[in-house]
Amino acid sequence: MIRAVLFDLDGVLVDTDALHYQAWKELADRLNIPFTPEQGNRCRGVSRMDSLEIVLERSPRAYSPEEKETFAREKNARYQAMLSALTPEHTTPGAAAVLQTLRKRGYRLALASGSKNAGLILERTGLGRLLDAVADGTMITRSKPDPEVFLTAARLLEVPPAQCVAVDDALAGIQAGRAAGMGTVAFGDAALHQAGDHNIQTLEQLLPLFPAQEERP
Repeated sequence: MIRAVLFDLDGVLVDTDALHYQAWKELADRLNIPFTPEQGNRCRGVSRMDSLEIVLERSPRAYSPEEKETFAREKNARYQAMLSALTPEHTTPGAAAVLQTLRKRGYRLALASGSKNAGLILERTGLGRLLDAVADGTMITRSKPDPEVFLTAARLLEVPPAQCVAVDDALAGIQAGRAAGMGTVAFGDAALHQAGDHNIQTLEQLLPLFPAQEERP
């Protein structure tokens, strides 16, 4: 029996992928390194430092670990500045209503995101109040496709992984959910690749997959 639904953040509950791409593109432009939307798409669901390696892969020169740390801080500062303008209107269409419905149907809900800015995003959008637990990039050492963040979220919920379903828009995220022993629902880009056990293009399409259980307030 499925008892919990675990959500990725960027590209699933909140449309922040464009902000990530803009911040990385500004860094790449400053360094005179080509950076394409295809590269930006590969940054979905992976850690900040792994994303930086994707940004730098076309660089004609190598950078020291210290320089890379500086670049990562620079990108994150720019990204956080853009996040400060987020409001509940920036959530994915239907996100709050779907979370509320799943809660009422008796499911435990958690965030399972590699983002270290998850707390700020949840605060700005108001989604945090609808979640029972938050597992984010500040709690893990291995990014997706490693299952650590999904396993951490399940542990926080005190629900066995086999009774959880992972919802993610990145191929790495679907791989992580599967590696955690969970059912998977692919959303957006991952759904276009038919990567999940179920594949959806709107969050409302989750609801038929999760019938009512014990009602909760």
